[in-house]
Amino acid sequence: MTAYKSFMIKVYLTLAFAVLPLFSFAQEHETVEEAEETFNPTDMIMHHIGDSHGWHFFGEGEDAFTIPLPIILYTDNGLVTFMSSEFHHDIEGQYVVEEDGMRFVNYHEKIYRLEDGEQTLALDEEHHPVNASKPLDLSITKNVAAMFITVILMLIFFRSLAGHHKKNKHAPKGFNNALEALVLFVRDEIARPQIGEKKYMKFMPFLLTVFFFIWITNLLGLLPGAANVTGNIAVTVSLGLFTLALIIMNGSKDYWKHVFWMPGIPTFVKPILAVVEVMGVIIKPLALMIRLFANITAGHIIILSLIGLIFLLENAGVAGISVPFALFITVLELLVAFLQAFIFTILSALFIGMAVEEHEHH
Repeated sequence: MTAYKSFMIKVYLTLAFAVLPLFSFAQEHETVEEAEETFNPTDMIMHHIGDSHGWHFFGEGEDAFTIPLPIILYTDNGLVTFMSSEFHHDIEGQYVVEEDGMRFVNYHEKIYRLEDGEQTLALDEEHHPVNASKPLDLSITKNVAAMFITVILMLIFFRSLAGHHKKNKHAPKGFNNALEALVLFVRDEIARPQIGEKKYMKFMPFLLTVFFFIWITNLLGLLPGAANVTGNIAVTVSLGLFTLALIIMNGSKDYWKHVFWMPGIPTFVKPILAVVEVMGVIIKPLALMIRLFANITAGHIIILSLIGLIFLLENAGVAGISVPFALFITVLELLVAFLQAFIFTILSALFIGMAVEEHEHH
């Protein structure tokens, strides 16, 4: 295959990857008349970027194509499980599911248990349930299912690469070659410079895992109907807490000495600086999770807002502007997917490197 043909194939695949999400949205509002009756830009955007108990791809109501997911609830009467399809695509709390003598409703993707004797969900003036309680929700939601898919893909990829190196001494080819190049990139451009030659190997499993987890989930999030995993603050908080845990558990004696009782400064200033330094230890991973969450969520919101303008303004001229811009942002998201994985990983390595650094004493 010539270099030109290879380049054109990559261009076509990139454009197809970028356009597919736009078609997925358009299928939900096939006509302007339908959009006039049902279209709400805020609801549409929140629906696409939020988590859900079923994996919805396209369509509305009973005609929607949705993959049901397990609902797992821990109640006062024990564990209750059933499939999300039992709600028949209802998220307004109208359809009641009876399981083990209890009644459940799905109100805006939050599962509520109706109080004994209650037949329907009642809301107050602020639209909060007044006759129901929330059980502990351990369900496999769309975001959780997407994370399982990412983990499975990572296991397949890395087992394949590891299997090659166990059987062969020469460099791998094809996809394994590209994968190995990325592994070496994380090692030589992120771990070694930021953590140091002596200790970087200890943290390579974490850095490789977080890099590929974020990158793959970001890429999968651009597919039609895909989950917005790293646009969920709970996911980014968890990733940030892992980094914080590594900093705390591996911080050297010198690191904690500089945090709590910094040498070389007047004694009366040390307690003030200690408070600032402790806050800095916490703020560093906090900045990591907010940056990742905000950038990924913002990209999805911009794309959906541009497409939503077509149905909101009902103007064909707007489509000629919105669609190219949305296509451009979608292609840009391919770069952002990698960039955010790189930034999160290199900053994690930097913060860990600062914690494990050994200072020379004279």
